[in-house]
Amino acid sequence: MADFSNYFLMKEEDVIEYAKLKVPQKNWDESTMTCKEIGDGNLNYVFKVQDAKGHSVIVKQAGVSLRISEDMHIDPDRNRVESEILILQGKLAPGYVPEIYCYDTVMSTCCMQDCSDHAIMRTAMLEHKTYPKFADQISTFMAQVLMGTTDAVMDHQEKKALQKSFINPQLCDITEALVYTEPYNDELGRNNVFAPNEEFVKKNLYENDPLKLEVAKLKMDFMTNAQSLIHGDLHTGSIFINEDTTMVFDPEFCFYGPMGYDIGNVIANIIFAWCNGDVTDDQAFCDWTESVIVDVVNMTMAKLGAYYDKHVTDTMCKTPGYKEYYLKSILADTSGVTGLELIRRTVGMANVKDLTTIADEKKRARAEQICITAAIDFIMNRADKKCGKCFLNTLKDAVKKVDAQE
Repeated sequence: MADFSNYFLMKEEDVIEYAKLKVPQKNWDESTMTCKEIGDGNLNYVFKVQDAKGHSVIVKQAGVSLRISEDMHIDPDRNRVESEILILQGKLAPGYVPEIYCYDTVMSTCCMQDCSDHAIMRTAMLEHKTYPKFADQISTFMAQVLMGTTDAVMDHQEKKALQKSFINPQLCDITEALVYTEPYNDELGRNNVFAPNEEFVKKNLYENDPLKLEVAKLKMDFMTNAQSLIHGDLHTGSIFINEDTTMVFDPEFCFYGPMGYDIGNVIANIIFAWCNGDVTDDQAFCDWTESVIVDVVNMTMAKLGAYYDKHVTDTMCKTPGYKEYYLKSILADTSGVTGLELIRRTVGMANVKDLTTIADEKKRARAEQICITAAIDFIMNRADKKCGKCFLNTLKDAVKKVDAQE
């Protein structure tokens, strides 16, 4: 039996013993304990341990290489980062993240609340389920966590200590490559471009120098603007949801960066869901996603402003007009990142099922062209997006433009 004093990649039988040792507060019925590996992400191994009495825990272990590429090696310390940020996020936005029972820097493992009474949001939306409370809940989470970790609100020395604790160079390097570089040049040959759209991608992305210039600006801002402690990968695959609650998880890409990165990721992934509903003519689902796009933008910006008013501490940030300048820059960043996420999840190394599961080739090609067309507008005209309706209009305009070209 392993004593877990040295790192190794656990199998299911090891995880049962690990849960007994590390999560004794569950009062396990040891004779009925079972374990199943349930992870479907690219980075980690995720296990569910449960017993016949209803006790359960999620055990997440970081591997030393990506599951999608053994050639990409990353520091397993990311689980320490993830655990600590979930604990911090739980304090800033109680009830919006899973509870952490323990984390182990030797085994690069964390044990957390089982959220089996929730669905993975992307999976649920592939079934075209709707969640009326989502926009209000995710905007609350983002406003409280993002604004709550800025220099405008925090003691500056405490903020710098957090920034040092959550520096995340390896995972940032992945983002810088897969989001801000390769979708525009395929320099490492890792892009996954849908064959019917190869010429469209070549013309609109690889040969689009004005777009590349704007993406370069956004990339440098991502790398240098330590504005807020961001989740760093806040898509619908990182959200647990049910009719009543929204829970954010998997923040291992977190670091101090521009808060628009998180907000834009959420919006882009709702657009992917819209595309999936559109190809099946599910009008009710599309109507809901359109309302979410508008509401997430408007609610998040309003709540960021309200949090700022209540908690701002920096003297200069209280100068009349500065808050408006600050929020305007966040909204522009949000638009830019919405575009970046739409492009990288359409043509980059990690595509989304919202698009790849569209069986009809012509409909999938159209959906991808809509995403890319909207994305270019989001990036090139990011300073012009003033409210949620502007974001929705960008999507609608892209639909008209693509359909007019057919």
